[in-house]
Amino acid sequence: MISQNTIQEILSRINIVDVVGEFVKLKKRGVNYLGLCPFHNEKTPSFTVSPTKEIYKCFGCGKSGNAISFIMEHEKYSYAEALKWLAAKYGIEVEETFVSQEQKDLYQTADSLFIINNFAEKFFTNTLFNTDEGRDIGLSYFKERGFREATIEKFRLGYAPEARTAFTDEALKNQFNKELLLKTGLIVERNGSLQDNYRGRVIFPIHNQSGKVLGFGARILKANDKAPKYINTPENEIYVKSKILYGFYFARQAMDKADECLLVEGYTDVVSLHQAGIENVVASGGTSLTLDQLRLIKKITNNLTIIYDGDSAGVKAALRGLDLALEEGLNVKLVLIPDNEDPDSYVNKVGASAFIDFVQKNKKDFILFQLELALKDIGNDPVKKSELVNKIAESISRINKAEDFTKQQDYIKQSADILHIDEAGLHALVNKYIRDRLAVQEKKAATTAPDPTALAQAEASNYDDATFDLLFKDQLQEKELARVLLEHGHKPWDEQTRIADYIFNEIDELEFEDQQVAKLIQAIKELLQTRPELFNEKYFIYHSDKELSALAVSLLNHPYDESPRWVEIVGENMGYQDTLFQQDFDSFVRTLAQGNQEELNRYKLISEDRTKDKVISALQYLKLKKIKRMLLQNQQDMEADKTYEKFPELHFIHKSLKDMERKITESLGTVILQ
Repeated sequence: MISQNTIQEILSRINIVDVVGEFVKLKKRGVNYLGLCPFHNEKTPSFTVSPTKEIYKCFGCGKSGNAISFIMEHEKYSYAEALKWLAAKYGIEVEETFVSQEQKDLYQTADSLFIINNFAEKFFTNTLFNTDEGRDIGLSYFKERGFREATIEKFRLGYAPEARTAFTDEALKNQFNKELLLKTGLIVERNGSLQDNYRGRVIFPIHNQSGKVLGFGARILKANDKAPKYINTPENEIYVKSKILYGFYFARQAMDKADECLLVEGYTDVVSLHQAGIENVVASGGTSLTLDQLRLIKKITNNLTIIYDGDSAGVKAALRGLDLALEEGLNVKLVLIPDNEDPDSYVNKVGASAFIDFVQKNKKDFILFQLELALKDIGNDPVKKSELVNKIAESISRINKAEDFTKQQDYIKQSADILHIDEAGLHALVNKYIRDRLAVQEKKAATTAPDPTALAQAEASNYDDATFDLLFKDQLQEKELARVLLEHGHKPWDEQTRIADYIFNEIDELEFEDQQVAKLIQAIKELLQTRPELFNEKYFIYHSDKELSALAVSLLNHPYDESPRWVEIVGENMGYQDTLFQQDFDSFVRTLAQGNQEELNRYKLISEDRTKDKVISALQYLKLKKIKRMLLQNQQDMEADKTYEKFPELHFIHKSLKDMERKITESLGTVILQ
């Protein structure tokens, strides 16, 4: 884990305009900055960055967050990767904390492997471009495949020289550890001596989501029946094949914009399609997809299209494991490239536009594709047909999300037609697989029933909408108090007390209906008890808990900011008084100045801190809403008391609550509850 000291240093250095400005052209507009949203296509800027609140918001697509979440969303990084990106930007050394020595050793090993791989990548790239052997053999091969130099540089392709110890000698000269070099697979030990493992091969570096080199794929160029066509990095602390998709680092943003992932088999397929401008493409390496790879795709899109050549072995390999994709909620399509072509050769043959058109017109649903392919093999064998029916029924049963019910029914109907079997019978078989799976899940689930909630009680009582709102909907007032607490809680209430302390003293016995707000309130309490010096308006915006961070951003994210210079404008002769936001104030001053400077002078500009008023107002409105709820509930209890046994007690409660309500109403003036 990244240490809290490092995180705090990063947070203290972050300038959200500076960070977002690396990816979006921003123009100053009032106190904020405006630009075209990088998360959806738009012609009119609706993407706003607030440097004072350190948050961004797109009023077109609704995306919002802080500088860290922007990097996570835009670059598809994890929280830790985003922090490390920011640390590198601001020149901050990242300090890691570890639970155990074993964890520390694992991290140090992984870090060392990344350093070695980075060194190797530069060595192979330099050999490719700057040596006679690299240019004559490696670069010539890539250019024969149609790769332009810009594409080769983008994917950082390289070449390993034929000399037995060229890389080994260079690595040892740079004092890299022998054991770690062996672990990377870059060198091997044979007959008691170290030598290069990828001699005479072109090199395809494999990157993780943040662009670090995990390992390599090395393709042989000479005809050699004894040597494998490709050698890949052996599994180690950073290279786990089941968790890797080649080209994901280069494809992640294009996948997001296209809302689709194209999956191919080989490295060259990915490179060729990228060069043709089709960048939302990754490769599986020819193996069946794993759950980790599917979840990597699902982080960005739910739409997966598999593009393979017509080789039956490759197709069957692609089909294995795709039931997992259905369980993950992915929409899986398959396309076969015609005429014994692969994606690499076909896109070079027909061009990018025709390739995309072919894919769009020839996509087939995974289940129907699987069905048609299997029917070619089973012929008239009734046993094989029965096995196929069961296999298709099991696959369809894995489409188990409520929103996909119609899709499931369509698959049952189409599959029954293709198999020439009774639709009702296939439906029953699908349901059997669903029941069997649910039975297994129920055995694992806890047997105790949850306690009834207030919401369930409300639904059972058939309250009308107005009554239900009063009884069970306090979210607006709760969120407003949480916003005030976030924005002003760190400020002083008096010489001894913070505003947060004052608020918590006032709401000590109140229960919060909104569970997210309740979680935030509890987190603030705990922070004040453990690390009060860290609490400020930005702490929860950058919280590592995504739920808390998202809530903090949404609470603080409103389209207007109060003028930092004047809170009120009072018309001395007109009796006009109102609070102005910054945008309104700027417009107000411009309008008056353009019309008549004397009229502007008639206004008195007042600078006044009204923070306490906001705190008291938020508290009073929340208390008032809670009292309204208690009054209505008490009224319900009085109506239910047919024997009048509890009437004196209930009447006393009613009177007390009404007194409290009247006092708060008088202090607030006119009250409108939503």
